Amino acid sequence: MRVPPRLRWFAFLIVFAWSFSAWPSDVFAEGWARKMFEETHHDFGTVSKNAKAEYAFVLENCYEEDVHIASVRSSCGCTTPVATKTTLKSWEKGEIVAQFNTRSFTGTKSAVITVVIDRPYYAEVQLTVGGTIRTDVMVEPGELKFGEVEVGQSKTSTVQIGFTGRRGMEIVDVQGNSDALEVRLDAPVYTPSSVSYRMHVTLKGTLRAADFLDEILIITNDPNPRDRQLALGVSARIRPPITVIPETVLLGDIRTGETRQQRVIVKSKKPFSIASIQCDDPRIEFVQSADSQEKTAHVLPFTFRAAPNATGEDSSDSPEAIQRKIRITTTTGDEVTATLTARIVR
Repeated sequence: MRVPPRLRWFAFLIVFAWSFSAWPSDVFAEGWARKMFEETHHDFGTVSKNAKAEYAFVLENCYEEDVHIASVRSSCGCTTPVATKTTLKSWEKGEIVAQFNTRSFTGTKSAVITVVIDRPYYAEVQLTVGGTIRTDVMVEPGELKFGEVEVGQSKTSTVQIGFTGRRGMEIVDVQGNSDALEVRLDAPVYTPSSVSYRMHVTLKGTLRAADFLDEILIITNDPNPRDRQLALGVSARIRPPITVIPETVLLGDIRTGETRQQRVIVKSKKPFSIASIQCDDPRIEFVQSADSQEKTAHVLPFTFRAAPNATGEDSSDSPEAIQRKIRITTTTGDEVTATLTARIVR
């Protein structure tokens, strides 16, 4: 049977429209997934063998749907990728940590990390990393970990740096965060085939309470511009003399009229007592507002009553999101803050 020209043209339009609408969805999903990443490439530069070299690719779910990372894989054993979170809710951040394997590999290496997302759409995002792992340079330890340090304290660690197989190699400069770190180099020690340095790094006692993550750049007189710098990672956890655990109390969904009990623990290395506990929401009630007994840890139980907002600001049936600060003051004059989050379901 012969199909009239008009019907043939109409059928062609339907097939074309269907293929056009189906094809771009994959392209859109790929671009949608890539948009969540702040960066998609990192150069580790030149690092010594056995040095710790990691980089975190940050991604943020800027959409309403949950994003699920099904897998991450690397094209080369020189790099191991790890996803810190596999499910990201709306506006939640995660990281793909790329670990450069400086123990088993040497020379110039590169890798492609493929991040596979299977919800809400299927997409693959490719991240690239690269760097040069030198065998003629030794830095021990490969990373400076100061661990936990109290506010106001300083701490010093020593690093051994050696160059072998190249005559005339020297350290000409050391660069770092001068507000946080003080670096001192001993005089070099020469042998017929090597030169070595002892570097003393002091974490200053002027830092505020926070997780500290930085690096020191060791500048050499290497004739190759790419190999002149060596990066040494530095990390520390600067902690106040008094801490609260947990810092964030997650109560989740609570129905109106229900009561939820929880507690926080305030700790210190030296005995102390609780002067006051303050919170601007009357639905959060502590068993006691102070504790005069001096000890190194205080357990502070409290009750949250899921009553409607006392101000009457929200009388609708929609859930009420709660985020409240709890301020705890000690007799030493220190103050710590815990945050309580909950959602009251009508």
